[in-house]
Amino acid sequence: MPLSLIQKYNIPGPRYTSYPTVPYWQETLFHESDWKTSVIRSFNESNATEGISLYIHLPFCESLCTFCGCNKHITKRHEVEHPYIQALLKEWKGYCDLFPNTPIIKEIHLGGGTPTFFSSENLETLIQGIFERATRAVNYEFSFEGHPNNTSKQHLQKLFDLGFRRVSFGVQDYSSKVQKAIHRIQPFHNVAKVTFWAKEIGYTSISHDLIFGLPFQKLDNVLDTIDKTNSLQPDRLAFYSYAHVPWIKGNGQRGFKDSDLPKDNEKRQLYEEGKNLLEKNGYHEIGMDHFALKKDSLFVSAIEGKLHRNFMGYTASKTQLMIGLGVSSISDSWYAFAQNEKTIEDYYARLKKSALPVYRGHILTAEDMIIRKHILNLMCQFRTSWKNKSLQFTELPKVLENLFELEQDGLIVREEEAIIITEKGKPFVRNICMAFDLRLIRKAPETKLFSMTI
Repeated sequence: MPLSLIQKYNIPGPRYTSYPTVPYWQETLFHESDWKTSVIRSFNESNATEGISLYIHLPFCESLCTFCGCNKHITKRHEVEHPYIQALLKEWKGYCDLFPNTPIIKEIHLGGGTPTFFSSENLETLIQGIFERATRAVNYEFSFEGHPNNTSKQHLQKLFDLGFRRVSFGVQDYSSKVQKAIHRIQPFHNVAKVTFWAKEIGYTSISHDLIFGLPFQKLDNVLDTIDKTNSLQPDRLAFYSYAHVPWIKGNGQRGFKDSDLPKDNEKRQLYEEGKNLLEKNGYHEIGMDHFALKKDSLFVSAIEGKLHRNFMGYTASKTQLMIGLGVSSISDSWYAFAQNEKTIEDYYARLKKSALPVYRGHILTAEDMIIRKHILNLMCQFRTSWKNKSLQFTELPKVLENLFELEQDGLIVREEEAIIITEKGKPFVRNICMAFDLRLIRKAPETKLFSMTI
C-alpha cells in the first residue's frame, strides 16, 4: 500500500459499531421513558421472528492489561461475583417486566473485563437465572470471551452444557517483549491448552483475537504469532489495529511511550503481511479486520449477505433488539441507544431505586436511521446503494462530494446510485463511512475522541 495513502487517510475516526457514534448522541433529548417505549416497540416487532440478543458485561479482572480500552474493575476479591450476578438478574427482570410476553433469546455474549474471572458455578447461576424469564430461539448462538490464563476446563464444560458453542480467546501477540509492555504475560501453551479443551468438548466456533500495532511489535512477531495461531486452527480470527486512546478516563494504556508504537507504513505492513499469511492458511477476510475459515458461520453469513455489526462487533445474524446488561453496557433497540452507569457503585445505586441503570442514550432521527443503514452496508458488504427511495436523504449531494477524492484515489467505484469499495479501498472502510457521517461532518471533534483509522 502506498505510504502517501496511509499518511493521507490515517486520521482519527470511529470504528462504527453504531451510528450515531457515542460522542454524537443527543443526550439532552434522551429520557428513560422514551427508551422504554422504543424497547417495547422493537420487542413487539421482532421477538417472535428474530428473537433478541443479550450482551452481558462482566467487568472484573485480576490484573490490568495496559493495551485495553474496555471498562474494567481490577480486583482479586472474588466475593464480588455473587452480588454482581444478583444485580444483573435484577436488571434483566426490569426489562422482562416491560415485555408483553416471554422473550426469545437468539444471542448471548459474555464480554468483559474477564468473564472467566467468575466461577463456573456463578456463571451457571447467571444463565439459569436469565432463562427463568426467557426461552431459547431455535437457532440460538451463545458465546463468551475467555482469558487463556484463567479459563479452566470446568468453565468450558459448564458453559457448553448451558448451550454455549462459541468461545473467543484473547491472544494479542506471543512476543515476550510485547507481552511485558502490555502487561499480558500469556505463554503459547496456555492458549493451546484451552483451544484443545474447547475442541475436545465440542465447541463449533473457536476464535482468537490478534492485535497489530502494539508497542515494540515487529513484523517477525506478527508472522510468528500467526504461524502459532495457524497450528491451532481456530475457526475465526479478529486481527485488528491497536486503538491507542490513552486520554480516555480509566484507561490503562500507560505501560509504554508513544514512541514505542509502530507508525504509518511500518504499522500497515504488519497488517498486510499478516493478512497475506492468514489467507495462505485458508482464512478469508470478513468485513473489517475479521477472518474466518469457510466452515465458520461468520464466513457463511458474509457469503449470504447476512453479516451484521453492532456493539458486539460482527455477528452472523441480526436481531433488532439487543439488551446490554451490566455496568457500562450499551443497548440497541434499533430506534434508540442506551448506556448503563459506568461505575459499579452507580450501577448498584440505580438498581436499588428499582430503575433501569441507564444514564445516557440517543433517540435516532429519521435521518440517523438512513445513515445507519448505509454505514452498516459499507461495514458488512463493502457497498451501499440509494436506488431505493427509503435510503435517500437531503444531504446526499454533500456525501457524494465527500466521496469524490476517495474515488480519485481508487478506494471506491461509483455507479449511478451506488458505491462499491474496491480491494484497494477495504483498509480505508472507516474513512469511507466517515464520508456518510453527517453528524461528524457538521461538527468536527474539538478534542481527541477516536483512534487512528489505519
